[in-house]
Formats: sequence, structure tokens, C-alpha cells
Amino acid sequence: MSITYKKAGVNIERGNELIKKLRKKFPKIGGFGGIFHIAGTKYNLVSSADGVGTKLKLAFLLNKHDTVGIDLVAMNVNDLICVGAKPLFFLDYLACSKLNLTQIEQIINGISKGCDLSGVQLIGGETAEMPNFYKNNEYDLAGFSVGIVKKGKEINGKNIKPGDSIIGLPSSGLHSNGYSLIRKAMTDIELRKHSKKLLCPTRIYVNEILNAIEKFNYDAENIVGIAHITGGGFYDKINRILPKDVMVIIRKKSWRVPNIFKIIQEKCNLADKDIYGTLNMGIGMVLIVKSAVSQQIKTFFKNAKLIGYVEKGKKGVELI
Repeated sequence: MSITYKKAGVNIERGNELIKKLRKKFPKIGGFGGIFHIAGTKYNLVSSADGVGTKLKLAFLLNKHDTVGIDLVAMNVNDLICVGAKPLFFLDYLACSKLNLTQIEQIINGISKGCDLSGVQLIGGETAEMPNFYKNNEYDLAGFSVGIVKKGKEINGKNIKPGDSIIGLPSSGLHSNGYSLIRKAMTDIELRKHSKKLLCPTRIYVNEILNAIEKFNYDAENIVGIAHITGGGFYDKINRILPKDVMVIIRKKSWRVPNIFKIIQEKCNLADKDIYGTLNMGIGMVLIVKSAVSQQIKTFFKNAKLIGYVEKGKKGVELI
């Protein structure tokens, strides 16, 4: 019997339905970052809010808390750069039953490292003690980041056209989604066995992607879409930036899937469509670029792969 993300308690479809309903009242939400124009200027602020999710349960199990702060920053700033925004600052929220100073210090050190890697300033946050709400030595994390982009220079996918190329940037591992599925499929012994790969922090793509945007979008928009591959996998995240009447084709054999993903797929007995619709499968960020410069852009990034193309068709993503 298969163990799907839905059976593990995470319903991506229901989450998307909620976003559709909210968009009717708040039409600006639903992208990778919320855009706010600064009146009287040529600039937009772009904001994000996210957490680490149930990857924290693994940190509790292993009593290892020095990497989840990096995840927290990464999940926010990686969304901002999908819009072409330069992240500026970061705030965190940490809630627990009772402050464990050793544990908190590890978490904050991770957040600080994540901020250093992404070039943002940690300017504030909140720590809340909530007795009897959380279990002892357990906590939750949320993060908030704001970036800036020149008005008219946002990357929003509207100029994606048939013939464009798809470039995939390698992930550092599972990043910070899918852990409800993983924890349902694996025993504590198996989680400990694979802990190094499972707790590997999310890769922060800020500097390399901003450098690529500066180089290739200076005179013309050559990078026309960017998708951060997190919950919902390839199908949900790439579809989010597509205009009508274009389809993205992803070639699954165009990159080597790290072994940890194969182990999880086997443990869960999942078909390719389900696993690629849940995990990043070794590709943490997808760029949609003009084919004329696709080779130049690919070689600009270390270990990047050409993984697909855009064609005319019903809006969506197909993996072949």
C-alpha cells in the first residue's frame, strides 16, 4: 500500500483551494512573494513568511538544533528571489513550552548563519514561552523576510513562451518539506540512520540567482520565471508561475536523483507522479529562460542542468 503526502496528513489540493478562495478577497496573494509598491518611488517591497515544518520533529528526535535556523531563513529568502527581489532583512518567531537556553542558542546560531549566507540583516523577532501548549523541549519556528525590486523588473512568469528552456539547480537534499511523509514511512531507527541527509539544511540560492539576474536580465528579460521547489513539488510550484496556454515538460532523466529520494520513494511505494509532486527530487530551484541564452545561463551556475522546455498547450506541468 502506498503512503502518500495526503495519507500522511498534508492535503496540497485543499491548501490550493484555500488560496483560490483567499485570492477572491485578496488578489495580490498566492505568488512566491507579496508585492507592495513604495509610493513615490520606482521600487517594490516583496515579503515572505514561512516556517520549517515537521522537519523540526527530526531535530527533536536527534537533539540537534543548529541547522533548522538555516532552513528557516532559506525557506523565506528563496521565495523572494523567485520574484527577482534582493532580500533585505529577516525576523523570526520562536515559541516553546519553556526556554532551553542551550537549545535556543543553537537555533539562533543557525538563523544567524542563514542570514549571513543570504546577505540579510536579522533585525528582530519574538520568543514566546507557552507552558502546556508545546511539549517539553519542543518548539515551533516561523520567519519573515522583506526584499526589494525595481518596479517593472519583477520576474513573474508572464513572459514565459513556448520554446523557452528549463534549468534546474541542484538541491542540498530534501530541504524543508515532505517530512510528514518521511516520518510516517520511516521508523525512528531509519530516521537516525539517514539523519545526516535528512537534516542537511536547505540550500540558499540568493547570491547566485541575484548575480545571474544582474548579468542576464540587464538589457533584456532572459530569465522569465523562477520557481522554488518545495511543498507540492514540480507540479504545484512551476504551475504557479505559468501563464495560460503554455505547458512545461520536465525530463526526469536529465539529472541524477540522489539516493535518499529513491529510498523514500521505495519506502512509501509511490508512483513517480506522486513523489515528484511532493519532494524536490534533487532540484531545489527551477529557472525558465530564453533558449538563445540557455547554455550560457546553465554554465553560469555550478552543476546546473537543462531539464526541460516550454511548449504550447494547456497550462500545467508534465514529467516524461
